[in-house]
Amino acid sequence: MKKFSGLLLLEDGTTWDAEGFGHHGFGVGELCFNTSMTGYQEIISDPSYAEQIITFTFPHIGNVGTNKHDNESPLPTATGVITKAKPTPPSNWRNEMEFDKWCRINKIVGLYGIDTRALTQRIRELGAPKALVHFNQNGHHDFKLLSRMLENWPGIKGRDLTKKINLINKHDKKNDTIGGDALTKIVVFDFGTKANIIHCLKRDKVKVEIVSGQTTFEEINALKPDGILLSNGPGDPAATDKFTNEILKKLVTNTSIPIFGICLGHQLLGLALGAKTQKMNHGHHGANHPVLDLATGKVEITSMNHGFAIDTSSLPECILETHVSLFDRSNCGIKHKYRDIFSVQYHPEASPGPHDGVHQFNKFFQMAIKYKDYKDNEL
Repeated sequence: MKKFSGLLLLEDGTTWDAEGFGHHGFGVGELCFNTSMTGYQEIISDPSYAEQIITFTFPHIGNVGTNKHDNESPLPTATGVITKAKPTPPSNWRNEMEFDKWCRINKIVGLYGIDTRALTQRIRELGAPKALVHFNQNGHHDFKLLSRMLENWPGIKGRDLTKKINLINKHDKKNDTIGGDALTKIVVFDFGTKANIIHCLKRDKVKVEIVSGQTTFEEINALKPDGILLSNGPGDPAATDKFTNEILKKLVTNTSIPIFGICLGHQLLGLALGAKTQKMNHGHHGANHPVLDLATGKVEITSMNHGFAIDTSSLPECILETHVSLFDRSNCGIKHKYRDIFSVQYHPEASPGPHDGVHQFNKFFQMAIKYKDYKDNEL
């Protein structure tokens, strides 16, 4: 009987035989599927994927290799990757390291040879189940031990995972701009910021100050920002909200600083404004998600990566829903009726994905410029 070097174990006890690549060992996390056809390195290195196992619905992977420029964070925190086909050798001029080796160095367990279409259907049926991936070259898998490891994993719901994503000292702290002097200063609350968010800000000649998600209201005020961006990040927003809620409430009620939230930042802003969040059945992960702008009637194709969403029925009177998903009508954007405060569930910076939503950065930039001019005229 053939021994398989890879094994996928789901919380319902079912197993899937596979072959392994990348890191030798096990990875445990929440199983999700991503529908993107390209950008696998950016996806896996997105900090929002902390403690998740990513199933790629597109069968092929590896042909562009990996390079240091495409990382969205210095240290990927996804725990596993599942693909249909065996990773192919790289054939791209930007390649610096084979995908297999990159996964091994970053301690990411990879499995291939699984029917990812059938697995995706199973994920939808179970609702983002807990799962474990194991790679052992000799094909030995201690089922009882692996089952205990899976049972002992606490899951993502109810957990603040931003504390384990420490990117503060990894980002460029020079606060430089691209060409000329900075036109405005933006403070970024770092809950697991994707690198391309910072790049998008710097393209707009913004001086960027990155601070921890645990920064106090007084510390933020002392920085005198013209705008505040709440970044993406992993985990349950309701658990992360325990610290940020009061700070964001003070920023909303005691200042006029423009605020822009992305993904987790969108959810945290919603919670601070009085809304509630809820766990989704299988989340939205991919670069082909259509979103309707309720104000204009236009549709944007967006990049998404989230397993929680704002409960639209809980929005207070002062908050207006601005965007909805055309897949399931879940909330994808809100704004304050009387203040320069808004947020989107999708990733306007993409990476990977379409740039239909990148105009949100310019909208935020114009708000920050207006606020800066107001402050200058007050002096």
